Amino acid sequence: MSQFLTIQHLYKTFGKETVLQDINLTLDKNTVLSLLGSSGSGKTTLLKIIAGIETADKGNIFLEGNNISDQKPQERHIVYLYQEALLFPHLNAFENIAFGLRLQKMNESLITEKVHLMLKNIEMTKHAKKMPPQLSGGQKQRISFGRAMIIEPKLLLLDEPFGALDASTRSKMQELFKTLAHNMNLSALFVTHDLKEAIVMGDQIGKIQKGQLVQYETKNEFFNDAFSGVQKEIDFWKSIGQNT
Repeated sequence: MSQFLTIQHLYKTFGKETVLQDINLTLDKNTVLSLLGSSGSGKTTLLKIIAGIETADKGNIFLEGNNISDQKPQERHIVYLYQEALLFPHLNAFENIAFGLRLQKMNESLITEKVHLMLKNIEMTKHAKKMPPQLSGGQKQRISFGRAMIIEPKLLLLDEPFGALDASTRSKMQELFKTLAHNMNLSALFVTHDLKEAIVMGDQIGKIQKGQLVQYETKNEFFNDAFSGVQKEIDFWKSIGQNT
């Protein structure tokens, strides 16, 4: 397996409903793949199977050449980030970020050094002592990112992470993630229902619809495929402009 992440012939059904049908996907190391899909398309189920939260009916998942399909979630070295930040309410921002390092029983001075550096990277140094209720939605998501990345997971799974944020905060978080992804050499799958966000956030793009996935090698390939919906979006905005 030359790819960092490889998914082969993955299937998942819930009752009589086929949620994922013959999913095949590859991801190179230090690459972000946007997974575009509407609500109910199967994109969240796919992330949960990769993370080990759900099990597939059939198919295999390889990470760095190792078949992790039957591994427990905690054995996969994968972090799943939800739309909600899900911070520990009894811990301040510093301790939320430090949580994973404490579980690893890391030296206290090294924990302090790493957390301060992460707080700087996510532009949250002055908020280190604040409790979650004192933080805005965007600030909570920054702390959630910091907590995820500080343990250096092999793979980051992001499920509509900016969906609950206002437009301005969302734009700032997109820029922050892109900077961190580049500086920290992140490998990630970024799920979104928003076409523009998928284009902005991904080095590559995949489109999932009714449980079927099409992955594009380049963005130009994505733009030129009628299935992607890009041309439909362009035509819509052209029609709006012509009618104003």
